[in-house]
Amino acid sequence: MPVHTDAVHVLLSTLGVPASAYQGGALPSRSPIDGTALGQVHETPLSEVAAVIARAHAAHQSWRVLPAPQRGELVRLLGEELREHKQALGTLVSLEAGKVLSEGLGEVQEMIDICDFAVGLSRQLYGLTIASERPGHRMMETWHPLGVVGVITAFNFPVAVWAWNAALALVCGDTVVWKPSEKTPLCALAVQAVFDRACQRFGAERTANLSQLVMGRADVGQALVDHPQVALLSATGSTRMGQAVGPRVAARFGRSLLELGGNNAIIVAPSADLDMAVRAVAFAAAGTAGQRCTTARRLIVHSSIHADLVSRLTRAFASFTIGSPLEEGTLVGPLIDGAAFDAMQSALEQAKAQGGVVAGGERALQERFPNAFYVRPALVQMPAQTDVVRHETFVPILYVMQYNELSEAIALNNDVPQGLSSSIFTTDVREAEQFMSAAGSDCGIANVNIGTSGAEIGGAFGGEKQTGGGRESGSDAWKAYMRRATNTVNYSRELPLAQGVRFDLS
Repeated sequence: MPVHTDAVHVLLSTLGVPASAYQGGALPSRSPIDGTALGQVHETPLSEVAAVIARAHAAHQSWRVLPAPQRGELVRLLGEELREHKQALGTLVSLEAGKVLSEGLGEVQEMIDICDFAVGLSRQLYGLTIASERPGHRMMETWHPLGVVGVITAFNFPVAVWAWNAALALVCGDTVVWKPSEKTPLCALAVQAVFDRACQRFGAERTANLSQLVMGRADVGQALVDHPQVALLSATGSTRMGQAVGPRVAARFGRSLLELGGNNAIIVAPSADLDMAVRAVAFAAAGTAGQRCTTARRLIVHSSIHADLVSRLTRAFASFTIGSPLEEGTLVGPLIDGAAFDAMQSALEQAKAQGGVVAGGERALQERFPNAFYVRPALVQMPAQTDVVRHETFVPILYVMQYNELSEAIALNNDVPQGLSSSIFTTDVREAEQFMSAAGSDCGIANVNIGTSGAEIGGAFGGEKQTGGGRESGSDAWKAYMRRATNTVNYSRELPLAQGVRFDLS
């Protein structure tokens, strides 16, 4: 099914995006489905980024004093608008990011869910009452809005990640400046238009400049990273990007929230339900064409079941329906671009050189889609966890290794620089508990009898080590978007000092 530019323009119009926003600019949007040009978005001049941030800072001055439950009302309205426009926005995600349609719609549902979550949190921004050693004194911890939150997002989740950050930031009293991936600018324009609808319902005079877009490439993102009025910089993307962003934000004593790469592993123990494991591994490895941060890239299998599981997975991989994500029944859509395809081929060549046996990985549907990059997911049997296995490649490659003792499998799971997600398939409660213990997986997510997909709404989504250590959800995720203060109130007529210190004036 070819992509029709006119249909994309109808979707954008339905979502409230004027044609002038994506025509005549210098930033192209291309569908990975067939290479169709979808629009040319206007970039934000570097000279204007500071003005955008200044407007966000000014808006924060009034937004921060609005009671948090009232701020939550705006996010509730955003959730309503997203529900109304779910089909159109989800379809646009599929068209511009190449996701299977159910995944595009699922991403919008995730936005709706995080709005619901944030609305609840708007009434739970709790501090603490702290015991004071001074008689007649009360000490307390309070939390206050932080300021401007800069958000940088990647192409693989072009709309949901903005919602994870913006919904929490807004209920916490912050304002947002968003630099989306240059590969998915139309999705960002659509989200901003939907947000503007919610603002109109809430009251345009109270919501001006609460969320703004800056469009462009790495230099625009860098301007956001470096600006001193951006109190928190939240970035989702590659480890390489995080290694550039983190130190720059730290150098100006700003805060960063990083959710970076994965390289996630699944352990399959002898007691595992193999039918369940095969299905979970197949989806974790090949869903979204292997372009999720929670994609399974390593499979660590007990030697006693290795041959059986590999045989089952080989059949499963061969059965994947590869094609346009708009077509019913498609399981694996396209890679985002040719650079991703080249990276995949390079990784497979390295794997072969390091003793790997490769099945799959070849380009598919080239005659039908000569300007797009579809691949057959690769199953690669490796003799050990070599250098190429330890390096994350953002494509559908599953490296398979063997183990004999659980401690060995856990060591392999942990012996990579990344630390986002992990899982084990076992029916042995002792193995499950060991995997989740302090001596188990060192990742931010450790699952049992489910794949490496995320922690869903409410879980502390994010990871450790090179994954960044940030959390964009969880019961206390709001604290990343606020500043903490300690207040001590003296309601007595005396002035006792702490620790028995005396300072008497005659």
